[in-house]
Amino acid sequence: QVQLVESGGGLVQPGGSLRLSCSASGSISGVVAMAWYRQAPGKQRELVATISRDGSTNYAASVKGRFTISRDNAKNTVYLQMNSLKPEDTAGYYCNFRTWAIDYWGKGTLVTVSS
Repeated sequence: QVQLVESGGGLVQPGGSLRLSCSASGSISGVVAMAWYRQAPGKQRELVATISRDGSTNYAASVKGRFTISRDNAKNTVYLQMNSLKPEDTAGYYCNFRTWAIDYWGKGTLVTVSS
């Protein structure tokens, strides 16, 4: 079964940057969109950013201008460049690949923003 694997999380000081990556362990056909979600302790999972097959992107208001989502279709990989990180960005970050049939989810990578 194909799995999504995230990497790049860690501890960073406020104002710092991190780059998250998410790759599929095998081939996934029919991916129409890729996305990053996050979930902070005690809060619901929220959508952070999406990128469609044609490259169009959307961002949550809280990260617009600071985060950038990108994708490499050939590698079935999605990235999230996070700049100017704030303590409120602390959360588990999860990638999602949406196909016409099902959604694939990664197990998450933890991002902690703290001094």
